[in-house]
Amino acid sequence: MTKKLVGKKCPNFNSQFTSNLVLSNENFIGKNLIIYFYPKDSTPGCTIEGQDFRDMYKKFKKLNCEIIGVSRDSIKSHENFKSKQSLPFELLSDEDERVCKAFDVMKLKSMYGKQYIGIDRSTFLIDVEGKIIEEWRSVKVKGHVEEVYDFLSEHIKF
Repeated sequence: MTKKLVGKKCPNFNSQFTSNLVLSNENFIGKNLIIYFYPKDSTPGCTIEGQDFRDMYKKFKKLNCEIIGVSRDSIKSHENFKSKQSLPFELLSDEDERVCKAFDVMKLKSMYGKQYIGIDRSTFLIDVEGKIIEEWRSVKVKGHVEEVYDFLSEHIKF
């Protein structure tokens, strides 16, 4: 059973990001923050989702909002993906799954009859005080970024 995180403090993380950065959740206090978890760099759905966040990035910034993408891929893979897709935001490498587990996004999945544990595509919206104000789990990519933007627009705190 997936735990609900809305109303709770953002789980602590201190992790390696693209652009040779090490950041923690504390770096984002005072800003709204979108953390989106996706299964794998350069796969079709993940690429579209990254592009959608990229294309709306300036709109999110106007709402005092930063975006972080998270997957289990390496920093090298993230750097290639970020560069190829011109992503204006940082990607967090969670190879040891600490951040994924803190947000409870690991789940049993199935592909071609094989079962495995993987990332459930999920997005979390954290307010300026570091509290989770909304979560979307088992996300379908089409229309998702617009839905997140609309929710943030209606519930904005500066």
